[in-house]
Amino acid sequence: MNSFTTLDFETATGYRNSICQVGLVRVENGIITKEINILVQPPDNYYWSRFTDIHGISAKTTLNAPAFDQVWHLIAPYIENQNVIAHNGFGFDFPVLAKTLNYYNLPTPDYNKFCTYKIYKTNLANLCQEHNIPLNHHDALSDAKACAELYLRSLKLEKR
Repeated sequence: MNSFTTLDFETATGYRNSICQVGLVRVENGIITKEINILVQPPDNYYWSRFTDIHGISAKTTLNAPAFDQVWHLIAPYIENQNVIAHNGFGFDFPVLAKTLNYYNLPTPDYNKFCTYKIYKTNLANLCQEHNIPLNHHDALSDAKACAELYLRSLKLEKR
């Protein structure tokens, strides 16, 4: 499986429909072919301060950003009927996507879900330090790029 999409979301609150940043990386035949980094205005542009403290995104940052339903068409082709990988995907990113799509009355696409946390069994920051992978943690695109690199490394290990 050398072609896949890695995905990461940052949220504005603890509500799973409050996406404020989308990071997406497309890998084709083991090579990154597309990177998408989109700021998104969460519902009512509402933030919890402790979430802003984590990722640095605030209501001021997303004041003029589009809502998720306005950008879904840009990312859907990389998710629909694709192999999608996220770090802690089953615990966070996949439910966040489902809840957000539901909030905007958008259908949830079929896609194959994989998780690098399930492969490596530790957090992203530790893995990146251990494997010398650059990481600006809690920037959605940086997290998605790190996830792509980790997944590619896991595929090489499987081939041994």
